[in-house]
Amino acid sequence: MTHPENSSSSEKTGRAAAPRKDFLREKVAEDFASGRFGRPIHTRFPPEPNGFLHIGHAKSICLNFGIAQEYAGRCNLRFDDTNPTTEDIRYVQAIRDDVRWLGFNWDDERFASDYFERLYEIAENLVRAGKAYVDSESEEKIRERRGTVTVPGTPSPFRDVRDRSVEENLDLLRRMRAGEFPDGAHVLRGRIDMAHPNMLMRDPPLLRIRHAAHYRRGTDWCIYPLYDFAHGLSDAFEGITHSFCTLEFKDNRELYDWLVREAGFERPPEQTEFARLELDYTVLSKRKLLRLVSEGYVSGWDDPRIPTIAGLRRRGVTPEAIRAFADKIGVARSDARIELATFEHAVRDDLNMRVPRVMALVRPLKLVLTNYPEGQVEMLDASLYPHDVPKTGSRPVPFSRELWIDRDDFMENPPKKFFRLAPGREVRLRYGYLVTCTDIVKNGAGEIVEVHATCDPATRGGNAPDGRRVQGTIHWVSVPHALDCELRLYDRLFTAPNPDALPEDRDFVTALNPDSLVTVRAAKIEPSVAGDPPGTRYQFERTGYFISDPVDSRPGALVYNRTVTLRDSWAKLQERG
Repeated sequence: MTHPENSSSSEKTGRAAAPRKDFLREKVAEDFASGRFGRPIHTRFPPEPNGFLHIGHAKSICLNFGIAQEYAGRCNLRFDDTNPTTEDIRYVQAIRDDVRWLGFNWDDERFASDYFERLYEIAENLVRAGKAYVDSESEEKIRERRGTVTVPGTPSPFRDVRDRSVEENLDLLRRMRAGEFPDGAHVLRGRIDMAHPNMLMRDPPLLRIRHAAHYRRGTDWCIYPLYDFAHGLSDAFEGITHSFCTLEFKDNRELYDWLVREAGFERPPEQTEFARLELDYTVLSKRKLLRLVSEGYVSGWDDPRIPTIAGLRRRGVTPEAIRAFADKIGVARSDARIELATFEHAVRDDLNMRVPRVMALVRPLKLVLTNYPEGQVEMLDASLYPHDVPKTGSRPVPFSRELWIDRDDFMENPPKKFFRLAPGREVRLRYGYLVTCTDIVKNGAGEIVEVHATCDPATRGGNAPDGRRVQGTIHWVSVPHALDCELRLYDRLFTAPNPDALPEDRDFVTALNPDSLVTVRAAKIEPSVAGDPPGTRYQFERTGYFISDPVDSRPGALVYNRTVTLRDSWAKLQERG
């Protein structure tokens, strides 16, 4: 399925598109064909604004907006903002930005906090119907009375209407609403079944007292709905047909159904669960990501090492790559971890077909062509794209007597299968000439600081008239024309494939990779990039895919973030290790 950059779920096609092959789409197709809900397909993406979105949310965004598009339906962006102590307007704006950046627009923007009055009205109706009551026990005591998976719960002494009548419950609820009581003094609970096998159905809390200012409602409210109370009813208020949730909400489905049924909704939305994204060498828990940010393990929510959409964007990943990744992994019924190499493959596939090639040196080593005229400069024509990419274009690169090459492309005593530059060996300079190493210069510590070579002037463009072949081709940058730059070489944030599954005595931060960021401050890059704006993506030939840092890079102080290497070298290192 194609995703135009600014496509909207409100752009109707007039008919349903052919559904993809996954169980959620099969279900939606059946409901659409039968007219089960009596209204158009309507989905929603309902994040809580208590942090930045991550790639797991991106999967859900693609699912909810994608299905709405396929059925000419609607998709809402709804902020489930029921916890005033953790939510912030800056998270709201970041979420909006991320959804738009991924290529989707919403039909309606809603907030659960807009429904506080309606939720409170339903709460009173539940009390009148004998379906809810005010419990005055402590949170600890309520938790203790819930029982266990094998032991039924014990009813609260305030549960029985003979001990606390409907009128008394309504009076207490209204006084809770009026702010008469401190936090934790009372809680409104649903009256369902304290022996229910699903522990979430054992008189779940619905409204709790919390004297905290809400980022949108200020101090208008001092009782706030629990997630389970607000979520399903918000779906029902909005006319949602399909509520897609990840598997950890499977047990919540019974409570979801109970609430919308008791509230009197006909043809209410239906919750269906799918497997959340689990990605190797990373964490997708908001709580853990917040800790990484707040305790300074990373530089912020947009640190390119963490899997937030903001971090991936700053790292140079495109929205097309993320959507392609979501398409590839699909939707499953059971949890399974995805290899990080699968994600990186989607990123490479996307960048390979879109970004220009330039030459940059991570570890510069000077190469002097002793037979090339001093002061002479040639402008060589270098292609921006390889022959297998359907794009054209080139840029001029200056060539001179003194060049920078990468230190890894030279060895004084090379092994048998080393095909780059070495004493007496001939190699091709990319887009330039064939050169042969004749000498090396070392400093007092015995380190090689300069390599000397001769250039064959008959081989301009890298081809020899006599047909001789060379096995090695290396990249380079002219010393007098090279631009200084900083390279940030990002790698996996964790050394453990599953940081969430460490032994109980190990904190997940103990698995952080000390080499997740290596900063190279003495790198060199060709001058053709000088005028490019921050955020420009490239392939540095033979090195990897990079982006000019959107925040820190500027003329005279170029900074490039590595998006991904040219191949999955980590797996090979693990095999050798």
